[in-house]
Amino acid sequence: MGTVSSRLPVFPWDRLEPYKATAAAHADGIVDLSVGTPVDPVPALVQKALTDAADSPGYPTVWGTAALRDALTGWAERRLGAVGLAHTNVLPVVGSKELVAWLPTQLGLGAGDRVAYPRLAYPTYEVGARLAGAVPVVYDDPWELDPAGLKLLWLNSPSNPTGRVLSAEELRRTVAWAREHGVLLFSDECYIELGWEADPVSVLHPDVCGGSYESIVSVHSLSKRSNLAGYRAAFLAGDAAVLGELLQIRKHGGMMIPAPVQAATVAALGDTEHVGEQRERYARRRTALREALEAAGFRIEHSQASLYLWATRDESCWDTVADLAKRGVLVAPGDFYGTAGERFVRVAFTATDERVDAAVRRLAQ
Repeated sequence: MGTVSSRLPVFPWDRLEPYKATAAAHADGIVDLSVGTPVDPVPALVQKALTDAADSPGYPTVWGTAALRDALTGWAERRLGAVGLAHTNVLPVVGSKELVAWLPTQLGLGAGDRVAYPRLAYPTYEVGARLAGAVPVVYDDPWELDPAGLKLLWLNSPSNPTGRVLSAEELRRTVAWAREHGVLLFSDECYIELGWEADPVSVLHPDVCGGSYESIVSVHSLSKRSNLAGYRAAFLAGDAAVLGELLQIRKHGGMMIPAPVQAATVAALGDTEHVGEQRERYARRRTALREALEAAGFRIEHSQASLYLWATRDESCWDTVADLAKRGVLVAPGDFYGTAGERFVRVAFTATDERVDAAVRRLAQ
């Protein structure tokens, strides 16, 4: 017992608890802009699809219903510009975090294999490598990596935490490099619907991949676009050979999305109106928080997309966290995402309008 957990870093959010307690003691309550969890209602049509499918006594399948696979391929073609997708090019997963954490293990990676991810990145990329006993490697530009022993390359555009968006040229160059060196490329595109100052492009777009999905897979989630974080609805699209192997492994592991959630996913991917409405909510909150932060002396870097503002006052991130906590505002320290973030904080704009307004008032004090 404890052998596997000893490979892992300290769970970062546990370190934030004392600051959360400080913020919660504010007379007007906490404004939590740290985790970035959706707070707005699940769209009514999605709730209806879920309840209509509630009488589901049998086991669902790991690959999902044909209707779900139709929804996944159809959305990827409409939204991402992917061409010629078959059912073998998609695979539903039980939330994207589960996939990220267990992908290296499911790929059979282990000692001596290297897994690369951006220098500033979602911590679960590193966790996934360590769970498998592989070697985590960070990069600034992926094509400058040493390809020796490199088995898995993560891209993340739009980025969590910075909101940076990779251009089509950067993506195209990375795909070509990965193919040249026989490296499997997974692109985390969970924030692709949330571009503000840039229009994010998928690795599945023919301008990037040349119309071939060989050795590339994109990762997508409904948590942010449709407020379905509580449903654990996500999926992969790309190389049929890679997804076919993962499907076989996941069948043995019983990694099944519940049948009502599969039905809800179909409804969510078939509707764009609720996505537009949610984008408008986030755009208002983003504008209000950005203006308030800049007026309070912060500088915002990147942040062209996603649900976060990457902010700095050129001081230790923990000093910033402590100061804002005294005002009842909780943000995420940048070093959660790598040492390169130690002078930044990540500010989510997923709080309600009322809480965002409260944060704006406190930042002005």
